[in-house]
Amino acid sequence: MAKLIVSMLSTLDNYCAGPGGRLDQLPMGAPFDAHNLELMRSASAMLFGAVTFPMFEAYWPNVERGPGSDPVQRDIAERADAARKLVVSNTLVLNKASPWAETEVVSRDRAARRVSELKVQETGNLMIFGSHMLVNLLLTEGLVDEYHLLVANVVLGGGVPTFEPGATASFQLLNHRRLPASDIVALHYACRS
Repeated sequence: MAKLIVSMLSTLDNYCAGPGGRLDQLPMGAPFDAHNLELMRSASAMLFGAVTFPMFEAYWPNVERGPGSDPVQRDIAERADAARKLVVSNTLVLNKASPWAETEVVSRDRAARRVSELKVQETGNLMIFGSHMLVNLLLTEGLVDEYHLLVANVVLGGGVPTFEPGATASFQLLNHRRLPASDIVALHYACRS
């Protein structure tokens, strides 16, 4: 059975994005990308919320893949293109001209059931990067197996909370480390049902 694995970058004060959903104050870069690539190596499917999907769809298919391009970015882009993709949304309409036009769209009330089915069907793991609303829903449903909380060395004072009020989960710490060449601390948890 496939695992559902989450990777979430959060500030010290529990925000996964700044006011208005801005991400420019979060320390994304080479160490962050290397961590995400490491997780993607075991994945065959990627799950998204309605806010995160358009960001990934606009970025990863357009990453430079020619000679001299960043090998980590190139590898992530190729894996993202090859992965089965599912977005949870009640309103999103896919762009038929997009390279990711074959993405499956599932309504929020069907999300838990569909994720349960994918955990049985997929040969590799299911990955979620960001998508905090979807993650909070699946945590509450007991469907998240592993949670990688990347704690950034910043305080925003406001923004989009990593954990929504009412979300419940219990975690067991499996590992902790500092991402190489960064001040981001990676906390790796197993989720208890």
